[in-house]
Amino acid sequence: MIVQSPGDALDTVLLDAAVADLQAAQTGWAQTPVSTRIALLQAIMDALLPVAPAWVETASRHKLIPNGSPLVGEEWISGPYALMLTCSGLIRTLSAITDKAYLEPLKKRQTASGQLAVQVVPGTIWDHLLLSGITAEVWMQEGVTADNLAENSASAYDLPPDQRKGGVSLVLGAGNIAAIAPLDCLQKLFLENQVVLLKLNPVNDYLHDVLQVAMAPLIQLGALRIVRGGGPVGAYLCNHPGIDELHITGAEATHDAIVWGPGKEGQTRKAAGTPANPRRMTSELGAVCPTIVVPGPWSDADISFQAQHIATQKMHNSGFNCIACQVLVMPGGWDVAPRLIARVERILSKATRLPYYPGAEQRMEDFASHSDQIRQVARGAAKAAVVTRIKPDGDGWYETNEVFAPALAIREIDQTDPADFLRAAIDYANTHLHGTLGANILIHPRTIRAIGKDRFEQMVAELRYGCIAINAWTGVGFLLTQTPWGAFPGHSLADVQSGIGTVHNTYMFDKSQRSVVRAPWAPFPRSLTVGEFSLLPKPPWFITSKTAAKVGAALTRFQHTPRLRSLPGIFLQALRS
Repeated sequence: MIVQSPGDALDTVLLDAAVADLQAAQTGWAQTPVSTRIALLQAIMDALLPVAPAWVETASRHKLIPNGSPLVGEEWISGPYALMLTCSGLIRTLSAITDKAYLEPLKKRQTASGQLAVQVVPGTIWDHLLLSGITAEVWMQEGVTADNLAENSASAYDLPPDQRKGGVSLVLGAGNIAAIAPLDCLQKLFLENQVVLLKLNPVNDYLHDVLQVAMAPLIQLGALRIVRGGGPVGAYLCNHPGIDELHITGAEATHDAIVWGPGKEGQTRKAAGTPANPRRMTSELGAVCPTIVVPGPWSDADISFQAQHIATQKMHNSGFNCIACQVLVMPGGWDVAPRLIARVERILSKATRLPYYPGAEQRMEDFASHSDQIRQVARGAAKAAVVTRIKPDGDGWYETNEVFAPALAIREIDQTDPADFLRAAIDYANTHLHGTLGANILIHPRTIRAIGKDRFEQMVAELRYGCIAINAWTGVGFLLTQTPWGAFPGHSLADVQSGIGTVHNTYMFDKSQRSVVRAPWAPFPRSLTVGEFSLLPKPPWFITSKTAAKVGAALTRFQHTPRLRSLPGIFLQALRS
């Protein structure tokens, strides 16, 4: 059964019944055998496959994606595909959970900074083929070594099942990316042994019906309940005596209102360190995310490709991503910079999809009001995108406020030596930009070689973000749910910034510090000319991809039922992008 609380209605009888159902099921879920959990994950994949087209069609319509647009691929890849991938990854982990045997085949190394790095992508033969040239490592916190990795992974499975007690977790779903809410639920259920009450965000509670079908195996077991509703429903549940823990993906202001209370009373409590809501709370709250563009021997083809890359980092999901590029950190005086920015703006001008997320127009006006150097990039019927430059002696607004809209700030650093620039850019990101969720570095392979591989990696280690993407976008780190997703460790309830804890993390690492994702500098076949052996064409998540919808649908079906004979068709569509 799924409980529905439509609109802003506050039906406490239904909400109380949902919590009571979960309380009754919590111990049974915590003690559910691994074999049953694997069967449930497979059942979710089987239930998801037939409703995936309806999921995508519904989300595309509500997000104002034109009929037949390749942008429908965004909804395939960040919706059903991400959920399929997570279920598949959890099945692989649970299938070898005894003695943590699933960790044994993972490649491990010591980074230049002395940390343990565990490679999680590629992890299968399909990764090598479909994600050719893309790698993802998880860098662990201090004290975690290859010898004690098993002791610091999947700790929820260390106790014998009959000694596990469980708990009831409230998950407050995000309104932008469709897969976030169900993936957050899987985190609590399979990594933390908690049953879950999911409250959908009113912006995308149209997902209710498809999630009812896709997540039915957990709902029928009593381990999951889903409700809809606005602020009154959320406030009631956050303070419900039957809720043990909370997880939110959303805004820092919402987090603080839950933890400390609203208004002046909340400010007083926060100053005193006395939370109004004492429950354990984990969170993912966004950031002012940077893309650092390192000077180097960029060709015109490089400028074209990386301009598409930067525009994607800004305009994927119409700009409504917590890891959208908000600050483009550029070297001052680099002769390539004006051409790169001009091409980015040209691509932005063609991103004419109408904004769908509430409040975007006001946020863009606020963004524009803090600069006298605003460029309005016309986008047809859509409101113009806003581009500005950050003055070093400015008021700091662009560096401390996440805009969550089609707006981009450029910060120039007057260094043209690549190593000096990168060091200064990393210091700027660490000390000036609010939040620690994700940072991107675009750097030519020859520049990395000139700096030195170890020296470059030591610089990366100084960048304090939960996901770092090198010649990739941190959105790939979100999508590859083998990697933990969340802020850099160390935030507190009083200074939460990008949040506390991680989600996704299908290898169940307990003490990860960050994920590092690397992608080829250039698409196939040009990748071969810069010394990279990669068959990856233009990625389907680029907003300029012409075949993203077809590739996204095919990848979702493939993730459910991997078949060698399906690969040629996927490759052909990808190459046409």
